[in-house]
Amino acid sequence: MTDLSSAKKLQPESQPGNTVNLDSKPKFWPYGWWKLMDDYKVGVIPLPFFIIAGILILTEVFVTGKLPSEIVVMVVTCGFFGFLCGEIGKRLPIVGKMGAAAICATFIPSALVYYGILPTPIVEATTKFYKDTHILYLYICCIIVGSIMNMDRRTLIQGFLRIFVPMVCGEIVGMLVGVGVGFLLGLSPFETFFFLVLPIMAGGVGEGAIPLSIGYAAILGMEQGDALGRVLPIVMLGGLTGIICGGILNRLGKMYPHLTGNGKLLPPSEKDDLLAHKITKTESAMDVTTFASGVLLAAMLYMVGMIGHKVTGIPAPVGMLFAAVFVKLVSGVSPKVLSGSQVVYKFFQTSVTYPILFAVGVAITPWEKIVEAFTITNLIVIVCTVVSLVTTGFFVSKKLGMYPIDAAVISCCQSGQGGTGDVAILTAAERMELMPFAQIATRIGGAINVSVSLLILGNFLV
Repeated sequence: MTDLSSAKKLQPESQPGNTVNLDSKPKFWPYGWWKLMDDYKVGVIPLPFFIIAGILILTEVFVTGKLPSEIVVMVVTCGFFGFLCGEIGKRLPIVGKMGAAAICATFIPSALVYYGILPTPIVEATTKFYKDTHILYLYICCIIVGSIMNMDRRTLIQGFLRIFVPMVCGEIVGMLVGVGVGFLLGLSPFETFFFLVLPIMAGGVGEGAIPLSIGYAAILGMEQGDALGRVLPIVMLGGLTGIICGGILNRLGKMYPHLTGNGKLLPPSEKDDLLAHKITKTESAMDVTTFASGVLLAAMLYMVGMIGHKVTGIPAPVGMLFAAVFVKLVSGVSPKVLSGSQVVYKFFQTSVTYPILFAVGVAITPWEKIVEAFTITNLIVIVCTVVSLVTTGFFVSKKLGMYPIDAAVISCCQSGQGGTGDVAILTAAERMELMPFAQIATRIGGAINVSVSLLILGNFLV
């Protein structure tokens, strides 16, 4: 594409009888238009495209009275609102550098829905699109596979083995601190643990809050709806606290670079550096078919996880994660396809994250539940629990020779809202490469916490 620097070259050559001023300022069309498109963006969207997209959405909504939920329209809609909310968060003073973009992209849409500001056709179309397509799983599988395929074998093996130690230590300390703070505030240890601390570390909504509510209904004789109403707001607030902690850790990483691997858990060896250089060279020669191979690889591995879920009951993202690790360890794909997976990862990270968070905020983030749980007592217990969990992960991982900030980000994900929480926390921390470890922390860690706690509740405490 021709830019402004070449504008003079495109001026017509001097002809007999013609006078050309080569120093004159280029006209707005097309050079000024191109400059506006290249230099000004909202997220990844050029400003002119962004304005046109907003006009198209409003025209569709207010002229026809409805908005189709088909993928073409939703790409424009989620892209427009997602990057708009993210841009608002980025431009906030102070907190803009501490994860506010991910918070705004998730919770502003939720509030707009609750207060009736977002037009109903947009809400209905976005909710239908999100729930019918399960777009979040496509996002997560491309992020996980791209992250794993870009890891060296040493990080892959040692990282998965070592990360369990700070995870377990963080959970133990977080539970003790949370119960202790609740006791000091006048809450019973039983109430604090089962209705405040445990929901934070339960692994989100689908894998955490709902199983907990079913268990409480069966064991404590509560109505499941009442139990879910008490647990769900705490999950939301715990996830919000995790996002803020992730943003703060990202800021600390910029201030103290020696404490972070910027998405890596372990310092690389010389052999790892050579391998990374080789993959980078391969990536530079990649064509479109290689990118397509990376997408297909991620989709096939997710199908493996789906089949595994039907056979073993293991969540599909976790089964896919294990399958991807196996493929990587046995060198099941070529370096060229590995580079394709990495480009797929980069595409989804930069271009799909904020639209996904907008859809999550509209479809499955109930603003009223967050407001209900926003009491001083709950807030103090939740913040103390999450902060102690993250702080413990930081110091324990440092003792184990890991990058403490990156390991602490994984600890943040232990308080997240499942897959959606992992996306928001890692976005705030700017370390989406850690998604495989985040899934382990959220899904496996949450499942263990829920199962063991309900077992203890049913057999020893009731």
